[in-house]
Amino acid sequence: MDVTLRQFQVFAAVARCGSFTDAAEQLHVAQSSLSRTVMAMERVLGVPLLERTTRKVRCTAEGNEVLAVAERLLSQHRAEMNGLERYLRGDRGAVTVATLPSLAATLLPPAIVRLREEAPGIDVHVLDGMSEAALDRLEDGECDLALVVVGRSRPGVRASPLVRDRFQAVLPVGHPLAEHAAPTWGDLAAEPFVVTGGDSSVRSVAERALRDAGVLSPHLIQAGNISTVGGLVSAGLGVSALPTLALPLMGFAPHTRRPLGGPVTERGLSVVVPEHRNPSPAARRFLRVLRDMREEGHPLPEGAEWEG
Repeated sequence: MDVTLRQFQVFAAVARCGSFTDAAEQLHVAQSSLSRTVMAMERVLGVPLLERTTRKVRCTAEGNEVLAVAERLLSQHRAEMNGLERYLRGDRGAVTVATLPSLAATLLPPAIVRLREEAPGIDVHVLDGMSEAALDRLEDGECDLALVVVGRSRPGVRASPLVRDRFQAVLPVGHPLAEHAAPTWGDLAAEPFVVTGGDSSVRSVAERALRDAGVLSPHLIQAGNISTVGGLVSAGLGVSALPTLALPLMGFAPHTRRPLGGPVTERGLSVVVPEHRNPSPAARRFLRVLRDMREEGHPLPEGAEWEG
C-alpha cells in the first residue's frame, strides 16, 4: 500500500477537524487539493475512509483504524525530526577526543562540564595516550579531534595552537636543590634524572633541553608514565622536570616544585582536526567550547597560558 506521509498528514487533519474547509485552513492549502488527496488514499486502500455530509465529515470504521496508524506515524516522524534538528544544531550526538593524559586530567574536565551545561545530549568519549598515537587515531577516523603536542608535520591534518605550559623542576621533599629559587637543567642533570618513556612528548622536550644545557650523557631513569615519575621522585630516587599541566598526575606523591631557571622551557599543545573531513555538529560544538574558554581566559594552573 503506497500511502505517503503527506497523505496520512492530510487525512489526519481532515479527520480531526471533521471538515475539509477547516483542515484546508489549518494546512494552508486549497480544499480541492485535500479532497483529491483523501480520494487518492481511498483508491489505494480500496475502502472509504470518510462519510461525507453537507455539514461535516466523520471517519468510517476503516477510517478510524487508518487515523490511529496516521497518528502513530506522524508522532514518530515529529520525534525523529526533532531529534535530527537537535543533532544538526549540535545539541545531541557524541564527540570522541584523543589527547594526552595530562590534558585529559586538567583541561578536558572543565570543557566537558561546560559542554554538558550547554548541550546535555552530547556524550564525550576520551581516549588518552601519547601524541603520536592520538594523531594515528585521528587519521584512522577513531576520533573527531586530538589535543596533543604536534612534534612533526603530518599530511591531512590541521593544527591550531591552544595552550602552552612551562616545565618545572620536580624534586624529592628536602632535596638540596629545593633551596634554589630556580634550579637549572644543568643542576638537575647532576642528579639521577627521571624521564618518561621514549614515545612521550615530555621526554623529547626534556632531552632537548638537557642537550641545550650542554649535558651529553645524563644519568636517566626511565618511567612508564607521569604517575611513575612521581613515585620515583617521591622515593628520593631522582629528580625530574615536567610541564605544568602534567603535575596534577603526580599529586598523590609528596614532592617539591621549583620554577626552572633559564632558558625557560615550554610545551605547546594544539587542537588537531582532519583537514579534509568536516567535523560532526557535536564536534563543532565542543570546538566552540574550547574556543570560548580561550577567549574568556578560563583560569589555568600557574605556568600554563592560552595561546592562539
